[in-house]
Amino acid sequence: MCASPPRKAAAMPEARALQALKTEFENELFESVIPFWERHSPDRTHGGYFNHLDRAGQVYDPTKNVWLQARQVWMFSKLYHEVAQHPRWLTLARSGLDFLRDHALAPDGRVYFALTADGQPIYQQRKLFSECFFAMALAEHARASGAPRLAQAARAMLATIWEMVLDPAKTGRPALPGAPALLPLAVPMIVLNLIDELAGDDFAAYQPQVDFCIGRLRHHFAGGKLYEYAGPSGELRLDLAQGRLLNPGHAIEAGWFLLRWAARRGDAPLTQLAGDIIRQSFDLGWDAEHGGLLYFLDAEGQSPIQLEWDMKLWWPHCEALVALLMLYALERDPADWERFMRVKGYAFAHFPDPAHGEWFGYLNRRGEVTHTFKGGPYKGCFHVPRALWLCWRLLGRLASRPADP
Repeated sequence: MCASPPRKAAAMPEARALQALKTEFENELFESVIPFWERHSPDRTHGGYFNHLDRAGQVYDPTKNVWLQARQVWMFSKLYHEVAQHPRWLTLARSGLDFLRDHALAPDGRVYFALTADGQPIYQQRKLFSECFFAMALAEHARASGAPRLAQAARAMLATIWEMVLDPAKTGRPALPGAPALLPLAVPMIVLNLIDELAGDDFAAYQPQVDFCIGRLRHHFAGGKLYEYAGPSGELRLDLAQGRLLNPGHAIEAGWFLLRWAARRGDAPLTQLAGDIIRQSFDLGWDAEHGGLLYFLDAEGQSPIQLEWDMKLWWPHCEALVALLMLYALERDPADWERFMRVKGYAFAHFPDPAHGEWFGYLNRRGEVTHTFKGGPYKGCFHVPRALWLCWRLLGRLASRPADP
């Protein structure tokens, strides 16, 4: 149903075409997406950011989701640190970080998931992702602001996170006797990315944790598919819908995280694994009938039980843009360029909002917008600007040497 027919590989792009693409990504990032969040998200009364923004940027719910607050701190800190030292970006990042440090930490050292506008706790998940993105925010803002104490706080939070990785019961989720022995893909992939962000050039200090996460990710890959759930040693439960679940966007994102670590380590087999994960997940998830990446699939071809399985969401397309361009930059395979241009064409035709800026997040299978808001409990200032920034940077490098890996 979703397999793509064989395609003729695209021609190798020339420097002029690469430069034109770079300009397109640059304009989308700095003239549409970032200005939207600069204008509409700051809470000038309590600090931090409003997450729930409608199509035009009006606040429709004052709830502040901590992992989105932290991701926005990371994004503006990264822009200040690596793109241009515009004071407004550092000020915006600092506002979010100060709000988080004042309100997001629970007495037991955990991190809340949702807060009121003035910082009162609403909800705490039994997961470790709020902690992961808070630590990412601390690490990047430490670089942007030159504050080593923030880097120390990030490392301390990573130590707490690692305890939860090794003992999931520390998240507060009870271990029940009937629960299948399945572990989520999201934990090792997000922690692996956190270590990448936090460690900088000192990644050797985290070698055991990196090896552990890469080993866990390997356990999820079988038969050309990266499963969302697998046992500690790669056991699959294909008799369970949970055990057959595939999320092509998640798999592609995990692939480019692995690709970064392969480059750091000079690990050719890991590069091959990452490339296999990215390409096979993209080809499996691409909707040949309507275009775009399907959200969920069942590995055995059953009807997925997720009601939104055939929707097209913003973030898998963002991850595919990054992953495929990284692969092309590394290996110069025209087939990867064809995949990149295919997903770029779909994403830029369907998600951007020329009237109000930023991107819509949710489309039906035919590519029609289903939810008009720009910010919600899961969509914030992160996947779109991160992808545009990484691709803009990569396209600039490619334009300067289009024929050289």
